[in-house]
Amino acid sequence: MTEEERKHVVDTDDQHLRRLTHEHMKVFAKFTSADCAICQALAPPFAKFVDEPGNESILFVRLDSDENPVARKLMQQKVAPFFVSYCQGRMLECDNLTTEAEVVAQLARLRAFVPVHT
Repeated sequence: MTEEERKHVVDTDDQHLRRLTHEHMKVFAKFTSADCAICQALAPPFAKFVDEPGNESILFVRLDSDENPVARKLMQQKVAPFFVSYCQGRMLECDNLTTEAEVVAQLARLRAFVPVHT
């Protein structure tokens, strides 16, 4: 991952997410919506995670839920952003999260996950 990629959250769409999850060992994705209050509240913490120690090898991406019908449906049901952890192109965990503590916990599990070396 380049230093430039690591310095910020990458805005992407479904098509590019698939490519990114295969190009980067670990990816932490947030599906969000402009009209979601919880999404807006969790935006600043999500952005700051990029620079926290231990997260250097994780690519942080953000997707508009309107670009993803599955995420949009889940967000409408739970009124919360949808977070997905990927490692080596595979989904490890996904959930609607409503607090910064929940996001931190999922991110910690991604950080601790040991990839399979082939």
